[in-house]
Formats: sequence, C-alpha cells, structure tokens
Amino acid sequence: MKVMGVSGSPIYDSNTDRALKVALEATGLETEFIKLVEYKITPCRACIGCVDTNTCVNTNDDGIFLAKKAKEADALIIACYTPYSSIDSLTKAFIERLYPLRHKHGFMAGKPGGAIVTCAIPAANKALPPAGDMAINAIMFYMMEEGMNFVGAVKILGNVPCIKCGYGNECKTSGIKMIYGNEATVQSVGVNKFEEQLDAFDAARELGKRIAGALKVKI
Repeated sequence: MKVMGVSGSPIYDSNTDRALKVALEATGLETEFIKLVEYKITPCRACIGCVDTNTCVNTNDDGIFLAKKAKEADALIIACYTPYSSIDSLTKAFIERLYPLRHKHGFMAGKPGGAIVTCAIPAANKALPPAGDMAINAIMFYMMEEGMNFVGAVKILGNVPCIKCGYGNECKTSGIKMIYGNEATVQSVGVNKFEEQLDAFDAARELGKRIAGALKVKI
C-alpha cells in the first residue's frame, strides 16, 4: 500500500510540508511526498479529450505524470494554504488535472483521502472569511465527487506573508493589521509554528492513522 502526499505550499519546509510529513509517517506505510512547486502544472482546459484515454491530450506537462502517480497510489492526502481566502493555485491546478481519471472507470473511487490546510486567519476572527474551512471543503468535495473515502482534515494556523516582507508594521494594506487589528505588529504577532500547535500536530498524526485504517478495511 502506498500513500501519496501532495503539498501546494511554495515555501520549502513550510508548516504545510511538515504537517503533511507527520501525517504520512503516521500511516506506517510506504509514502511519497510531492512538492508541487517543483513541477510544471497548467490548469485543465475542459476540452474533454481525455474521455477515452484517461490521460490529458491537450497539455504535455507534469500534470500527466502526477495524475499517473495519483492513479497508482492507494490513498491521497492533499495539503494546501489559503491565499485570498481560497485554495492555492498550485493545489487547484493539481486537482483539476486529476479529472481525466474520472471517465468511465473512476480510478480514484474508493481510495481514502484527507486534507491539510494552513490558514493565517485565526478561527476566533469572525470578521474575515473562514478561509480554512473553504479550502477543506474544496478538497473534500473533490474527493466526494470522485467517490473517494474522505477520512478527515487538519487545520493549521499559518503566517501572513507580511511578517517577513519588511513593511508589515507600516504598510497600509498590511495583513497583520487586517487580521489582528491596527495595534498589531510583526513582533506582537510572532511566527506560528506547526509543531507548537499540539492539537494540529495530534490531528495530523490521527489523519495518517485513519488513512492506514481505511486501507486495512479496504483490503
């Protein structure tokens, strides 16, 4: 049994990456970690040319290679972050390029799947969109539509890019001010780390165990 983990975070060794690796390790199975920023993936063109071949016929890029890996994997964990309160573009493009696997055979059907989402907006902030929940829904509904077994999701409190741009304290459009209030500063907000969020860390391990458990039941 092999579990494929895909990270849409463009930052190396990010909170998203590390959480995904914890979940993968917790499966106790053979795993593969995929960093989407290392591949060229263009969005699906909706040409429907893949109906008979289950392979994209319109774009010769790494999306074909990654779809083949997803087809061969026994389970899939998708990890992303939430720019502009939505699923990131790399992750969205990856999901779209799995569309050829649907036709006639439903190659993803029955496979266990899960989501890991990193979001800079704290759950307590009700004035801003529930970006984390919306991203989880995007992944969950993809898996639901493909007949996969969605076993759970993990939410991580991430960091707005303004903490490291150099202008986070004085910029008029600072995400720090938007999320934490006008008096907030880079120093007062600090850096959120996945490993220090014990609930999220435990949830990542539990997700991996649920994936493994679902695969055992499938056998």
